[in-house]
Order: sequence, then C-alpha cells, then structure tokens
Amino acid sequence: MDGLVRVPISEQDPKVRATNFEEVCLGYTEEEAVEEAKRCLNCKNPRCVGGCPVSINIPAFIQEVVNRNFEKAYEIISQSSALPAVCGRVCPQETQCEGVCVRGIKGDAVAIGKLERFVADWARKNNIKPHTDAPSNGHKVAVIGSGPAGLTCAGDLARLGYDVTIFEALHKTGGVLVYGIPEFRLPKDEVVAKEVENVKALGVKIETNVIIGKSITIDELMEEEGFEAVFVGSGAGLPKFMGIPGEQLSGVFSANEFLTRSNLMKAYQDAATPISRGKKVVVVGGGNVAMDAARTALRLGAEVHVVYRRSEAELPARVEEVHHAKEEGVIFDLLQNPVEILADDKGWVRGIKIIKMELGEPDESGRRRPVEVPGSEYEIEADTVIMSLGTSPNPLISSTTEGLATNKRGCIIAEEETGKTEKAAVYAGGDAVTGAATVILAMGAGKAAAKGIDEYFKSK
Repeated sequence: MDGLVRVPISEQDPKVRATNFEEVCLGYTEEEAVEEAKRCLNCKNPRCVGGCPVSINIPAFIQEVVNRNFEKAYEIISQSSALPAVCGRVCPQETQCEGVCVRGIKGDAVAIGKLERFVADWARKNNIKPHTDAPSNGHKVAVIGSGPAGLTCAGDLARLGYDVTIFEALHKTGGVLVYGIPEFRLPKDEVVAKEVENVKALGVKIETNVIIGKSITIDELMEEEGFEAVFVGSGAGLPKFMGIPGEQLSGVFSANEFLTRSNLMKAYQDAATPISRGKKVVVVGGGNVAMDAARTALRLGAEVHVVYRRSEAELPARVEEVHHAKEEGVIFDLLQNPVEILADDKGWVRGIKIIKMELGEPDESGRRRPVEVPGSEYEIEADTVIMSLGTSPNPLISSTTEGLATNKRGCIIAEEETGKTEKAAVYAGGDAVTGAATVILAMGAGKAAAKGIDEYFKSK
C-alpha cells in the first residue's frame, strides 16, 4: 500500500449500526495494525508527543507494534496513560497527536489513535495489566470523582507509592465514560470496566455512592479521615439551557439526562428505566454530546434533526462523529436557532419555532458570530427536544468546602501546571476547573495534579 495513505479500518455498515448499540468501529486486525505502524517515520523530533496531553511516547510504542511486541507497546503507553483503550476510541487525535504528524503533511497522518486502541485491546484480551513496584510512601490522598481526571490522577499517584482512595457519587465507576458516552462509541463492560480494573490493580481503592458535600465534606476527609491531600475531579454535570419559552414542557430533556438514562441505566435495552422514544426528535447544539444524543435517539427509532446556529465549518463536534451521524441518517439543520418550544393542549412538545441565522464577525471563541435573520421564523414538528448546550460544575463541592475559590462560571480556580487550588493541599482538574471539555484534556489535568501533589509532599 502507498505509504501516504493510512490503512483503512473496518466499521459496521451505517444502515445496520443505526439499528443497534454495538460498537461502530471494529478496530484493526494484527496485520492491519503492523502495516499501519510501518508508516511511522520515527521522527527524531516527534511532534506527535508534544501534541498529546499526556505525553505518550508515541514513536516508541508504534515501533514495538512494527516489531509485533505488543506487550512492550502496552507497557510504554501505560507509563503515560491510565486509559489507553478509552483514548484510542474517543480522543480527538485529529487536532492533537495526528494533527501535527509529519506524515500528514503530504498524505494521511499515522492512525495513532487506532493503533493505541489496538494495543490496549490486545492487552485486555491477553490479560496484560499495568503494575507498579513503588513501595508505599505512607501518604494518604483522596480523589473525588472516578472520571478520566480522577482515574488518571489516582493511577499516577499509586505508581508513586501513595495510598489512594477514589470517592464516586454514582453507583458505577467511570464518570462521563459511563454516563455520557454511548455504548456504540465506548463499550462499558468490555472497555471502561476493564480500564477501571487496571487502575485498581495499581492499588487504588474506590468507594461508590459517596456524594462529597453530602455524605462527607472535603474538610472532614482531611480532618477526620486522615487524608493529607485531595484531588477534585468531579466533572461538570450541571446542564445549561437557553432560557426560551417552553423549556419546561414535557418532552424537553437535557442531553445529560437523556444520555445518562441510556448509557448508565441501560434504558435502551431495559424497559425498567424509562427513556423518551420520540418519533421526531430535535437536538439543539453542535458538539460531540449533541452527536451522541442524536445518534442515540436515532437508534431508539426517531427521525432526528440537529439544529445548530452556525454552519458546518463551525461545528465543534469531531469530524468523524459528524460523518458517522450523517451516514446513519441524522438530519442537520444548520444556521438555524430555536426561539420557542411549542406545546400541545396537554402540555407536551408538539413542535419548535426556529429562526434562520447568518454569520457575522468572529466572536471571542474565534468563530463567526451567528446573527438572526429578521422575519425568517418558521415551525417544525417535534415531540421531543434535547438540549445539548454544554454543562457546568455542580456547586455542591465548592459550596461545602471552606476556602475553595471558584470563578463566575462556577469552576474551581486551580493552577494549570499543578492543579493547586487556593485551599491548602487541595488540587483540582478536568471539567470541574475548565468546564466541559474532552476526555484527554481531563486526563492531562489529572496527570499534572498528580505531579503537583507529589511535589507538595516532597517540599514539606
């Protein structure tokens, strides 16, 4: 095969996968992975490593794939990442490691993410687990939240000899990995649960059904339970709405609630957990969560429209997710914005009033600002509306912790390089600090905080 073109990867047929919740991407075979790995130029100055938020030694692990030493490849990845099977599936590699790959200058970038997934899946199938030989250093650290930031921070600290306990509010471990990302993108039992087991194999303890701020506070953890430092990786699960008329109608959901019912509570396969199975669903928003909600609603039998106020060029969702959604039959109504949700005589959604938009000058995000077109309102029929407009941190932790400062968006204030907050021995990272972002950026923040906590203890 021409070295300029990446080895294609198998996927379920769009018409078939639109009717099931099985994983869309089928992954590389061993031969395909080796063939793709051979495309890596093994650069002396590997820009891909700098493009990775957790700094995986990408050329080194890829070279071991070329050598068919998959266990060594996994060992190299695991030195930097606690969740390689997750990252290989959901990371936006096209804007990170692959986005700066030298191969991509004149052809296709090396499929770094797909190779990472292959290695992690091979290790899981062959029961290869990460391990640490670090002796206990006698220090006890609490981690709040078992999402990507918390799992990464806990895993890195365990490797350094810390006694780490994760406290998770839900009954299952994984945070956004279990409640937010659909099964067809990230299998829960086969992938997420196994990644969590790998973190536990490093010696990390996990306590579920513990709501920090209700069950126990951060101050109580430190003053009464003997934890010498705390990392807050509680995510951003509080949904945002537009504030337009009709948002309180029956049939209006946040994407967070809709996806949690489907993903965490298995509503798509278990009638004991109710979920809206609308016939005509409108998803408002254009990010990855909007794509997840739209593709889930489609699989539940609906005709699905994504309404987004900018053009396709400004869609914040990954190109791959938009492509998959279109293939499966999701309809995109772009440069349009809801102004009202309409009710029937029983108080349920019957439709949505839309106004057309055009793009003006760039705003603070760098994207062109959408401007309403006067007199362009029209109505479309709908029985379900899913709002996917982003999320913010739940204020419970910050409001019950003395000295933990937040900004005007409710995000915890913490140093980017170390995760240090204004409260002594308390660190934070991920969506709780930045607002809703990607899995890999949360992992990078967890890694930075683990380093910051270690430096804190060494400086005492």
